[in-house]
Amino acid sequence: MAKDGKARRIGVHLGTTGGCWTAVDRAVEIGANTFQIFSSSPRMWRASAVKPADAKKMRELRTQFDVGPVAIHASYLINVCSQTETVRVNSVAAFRGEVERALALGAEFLVLHPGSWKGLTREEGLRLAAQSIESAVAGIDFAGKEFRILIENTAGAEFSLGGKLEQVAELVERLRPCAPVAVCLDTCHIHVAGYDIVSDAGYIDTMQQVGATLGFDTVRVWHCNDAKAAFGSKLDRHQHIGEGTIGTAPFRRLLHDPRFAHCAFIAETPVDAPGDEARNVATLRELAAE
Repeated sequence: MAKDGKARRIGVHLGTTGGCWTAVDRAVEIGANTFQIFSSSPRMWRASAVKPADAKKMRELRTQFDVGPVAIHASYLINVCSQTETVRVNSVAAFRGEVERALALGAEFLVLHPGSWKGLTREEGLRLAAQSIESAVAGIDFAGKEFRILIENTAGAEFSLGGKLEQVAELVERLRPCAPVAVCLDTCHIHVAGYDIVSDAGYIDTMQQVGATLGFDTVRVWHCNDAKAAFGSKLDRHQHIGEGTIGTAPFRRLLHDPRFAHCAFIAETPVDAPGDEARNVATLRELAAE
């Protein structure tokens, strides 16, 4: 229980072997009350439609065990700001499929990496990303649905859109007229992109930047990942909570930060051995309870 008296929504990315609804059972089994999944293979363009019976069972189990929100992570193949037209066309179609499946499953969030603008300018990449997402959601009725597309910050590799909070904020603003949009922040990405969340002064300064650029209410999900790589390295390598270059203290501080009491905290930590998912969830829950 955090200091403000509210229980945090804490979970992890889970597999869906046996059907998407099985992720709810897995979440309950490991003590999670929120989770993230892929709605299809993250490394294939083609995807099957959601089976109505699976979606119905998932909704029923979520209600029964009070599990949510649910986040879908979009395919890794999607690059909405690619300089290559065929890749963008495929990305638009694939992202539309992601939105349709997320809505069919009743997921609250769909997380998207903004993509790589290699071969273009950053401004061209930003423009293409906004245009591609707008095209992908054209004609979809979002009215009355508790659903948001979440733009995720990136690790800051060269040509990667979203390594700066200002880039994430600008893309969100461009998308507001056409889609329900908000933000997912990743602790590993923030750390390796050069935003200090480890030192006391650094955490205060970084969160002031989050507030000034994005607004705290715009952040809906925190991907809670420790980092294998060094601060500012721009290398996206996730580590178990407390075992990397971030350490446990920043996660404790984040989980107790009242400005993010409305957020879901979802780990995307490695699964090196059986029980790792439960172990990382337990670590986050313990930190939230301290």
